[in-house]
Amino acid sequence: MSQWESLQQLDPVHLLEVDELYSKNQFPMEVRHYLAHWIENQSWDKAIENQSVATVLFQNFLENLDIQYSRFANDKDTFVQQHNLRKFKHNLQADYQDAPTRLAFLVTKLLRDEKKILTSVLNAQQCQMLLPQVTSFKTVRQQDIEKLIEKLKVFVQEVDLDVRFLEEHQDEFDFRYKTQRCQENSGQQNEQKILQYMLNDLDKNRKNVLVKFNELMQKSEILLNLLVCEELSEWKVRQQKACIGAPFDTNLTEMENWFTAFAESLFLIKRLLKKLSELCMKVTYGKDPFKSQQPLLERKTEELLLMLLKSAFVVEHQPSMAKRPLVLRTSLQFSVRVRLLVRLPDQNIFMKVVVAIDKNPPKGKGYRKFNILGTASKALAVDEFRNEGLIADFKHLTLREQKAGTGGKGNNDVSLIVTEELHIFSFGADLEYQGLCVNLETSSLPVVIISNASQLSSAWGSILWYNMMCTDLKDVTFFSNPPAAPWKQLADVLSWQFLSSAQQDLNEDQLSMLAEKLFGAMENYADSLLSWTKFIKENMPSRGFSFWTWIDGILTLIKNYIEDIWKAGYIIGFVSKEKEKAMLKDKMMGTFLLRFSESSKDGGITFSWVEHLPNGKSLVRSVQPYTKNDLQSIRLVEILRNYQLLAEENIPENPLKYLYPNIPKDEAFGKFYEDKDDGSAAVKKYLKTRLIMVSERCPSESSEPVELPDDLMEFGDELLGCDPVMTESESIMEITELMSSLPHGLSSCTGESFGLLLPDDIVTDF
Repeated sequence: MSQWESLQQLDPVHLLEVDELYSKNQFPMEVRHYLAHWIENQSWDKAIENQSVATVLFQNFLENLDIQYSRFANDKDTFVQQHNLRKFKHNLQADYQDAPTRLAFLVTKLLRDEKKILTSVLNAQQCQMLLPQVTSFKTVRQQDIEKLIEKLKVFVQEVDLDVRFLEEHQDEFDFRYKTQRCQENSGQQNEQKILQYMLNDLDKNRKNVLVKFNELMQKSEILLNLLVCEELSEWKVRQQKACIGAPFDTNLTEMENWFTAFAESLFLIKRLLKKLSELCMKVTYGKDPFKSQQPLLERKTEELLLMLLKSAFVVEHQPSMAKRPLVLRTSLQFSVRVRLLVRLPDQNIFMKVVVAIDKNPPKGKGYRKFNILGTASKALAVDEFRNEGLIADFKHLTLREQKAGTGGKGNNDVSLIVTEELHIFSFGADLEYQGLCVNLETSSLPVVIISNASQLSSAWGSILWYNMMCTDLKDVTFFSNPPAAPWKQLADVLSWQFLSSAQQDLNEDQLSMLAEKLFGAMENYADSLLSWTKFIKENMPSRGFSFWTWIDGILTLIKNYIEDIWKAGYIIGFVSKEKEKAMLKDKMMGTFLLRFSESSKDGGITFSWVEHLPNGKSLVRSVQPYTKNDLQSIRLVEILRNYQLLAEENIPENPLKYLYPNIPKDEAFGKFYEDKDDGSAAVKKYLKTRLIMVSERCPSESSEPVELPDDLMEFGDELLGCDPVMTESESIMEITELMSSLPHGLSSCTGESFGLLLPDDIVTDF
């Protein structure tokens, strides 16, 4: 195999290197292609140093160009090639007639650069062989796809050779047949037998070629089914789940490589079938199999190509404003990106992608209509920066609601609220390539369009439910009768929210507690179903907000204020009152845990710790939950670090010693503490202050724990109160006076909690 033939078998990425190599030089690639064997068999390196050798080589080069030109002259379809060869020969003589060594130098350099590309590919393949574990993550189906693509590519190349052989055989028969007709009658009978024998052989070869083409169709259908109906369909499901937080890979690079390789083989089959048609036009006979089967095979190939190209047009990035995709707000910009998974080598192809919204809206009054503002059409072009295929990136689109006519939301036949109303973007483009005209169409996942920020949480809840339960991705009336969700599916989706927001999902214990809140105490929640109404519309018992509102408030709190310790796994988060007591009662004095408040709509976090009383009993204390209003002023780790509980005689102490189960507090949270003063300043103009949280025990507190009714003790939230008070440089006496004037919080371990901004020196004296 020649060096040039080896280069042609490289993947598209390395073929681009070859293309760049010849685009920078004055040596045409078509000449390199047609004279490949002759060029590689010459001593170009010797010609660089020897003028006479270079002159002889230059003349031989011109002769070979003339030979190739004469071959083209016999075919009227090669007019362009003839023109290019004449032009190159003229330029060659003008540039190198007097300096043939320069031509030798140019060709030598090209051959060496080609070899470098081949060597780099070979080295990369050897490295892959040494690292088999890198490619061991592909599924069985993905491995089957790659094997089928490679087998199809090899088989197409074999058929290509068969067609070339058939063409030579036919040309020989055609030449002999025409020659025999021009000759005298002498020897006609013997020549007629030879021609009949050649025709029979030609017919046999034609039938064999058709058998192979039929086999190609069968292999292509199997590959198309695996690639489009299975692999691409599964990718769309992964993308749908990834939009709601699932940790799924949605990268399209490998898929694009498969689609491109498959399309290249189908286009080559199409060209070969066209060649069969040309052969049939030149030579045909009675019962010619080409006449009956070639049109059917060509039609089948075009059908396969159309299916492949239409399927290859996908929405790569769904409509999104920020980190929560598929929720859009009027007048705010959003982006969306479509991609054609077939890389077309012809850079002169122009395709314009047009975006529209709600091409097929549901019937009924009140369904809102929107106009798309911004550039609603983009050219489908190669993304050179990311080295990706053909994309159209819509980055600055906005939506504006059309003014309603006589019918408004109140007249909507399906009575959908704004956050349950779904809309779909559609994308279209026309592709004309190698005789094919394809209308490409694709659509986004349904989106929810809101008009103000207060609707964001409910809108995201709708997106979660839809993409968790709906399989018909064009059903915009889904919420007219939304199905109930199995707990197993809902548990996964809830866990994904914590994973995507703060890189730490929910464990089995946390999910069990949430299931208990929704369904009550049960041994197994596998068959439990939750309705859409109970998830997002109905308030939880004795609360003024729904389950989803509570969860979303906690997600916001984590993301904005306590993401670091959530990622570290230091927040137990969801735990019932009974389990909290069971977890802490036998632990060391001062062992504490962090959990989320059930009573805070916008998210709250509290901590509980255990104390062992002189009578041998244990008491679990909890502080009033800290919300975003508190955490905006002081970080939770600083609250834990400096928290004080005033005991008898107003002596403060920090009761928090060990993070559950037995991790010393400073060991767990030390890396999150604010930086300490390095003492580098010789003179301090002001006393440094910091805000701490202090709780007080009532003087009348007994050694026996007081039991509260369950409605006041659920999750132990309403215990030690917290009222932050900002001071600048109070004395201890002033602090005592402040304590007597603060309102008391309801508690079983009575006392109140308040914030103090104290000088460091005073805190140190404590």
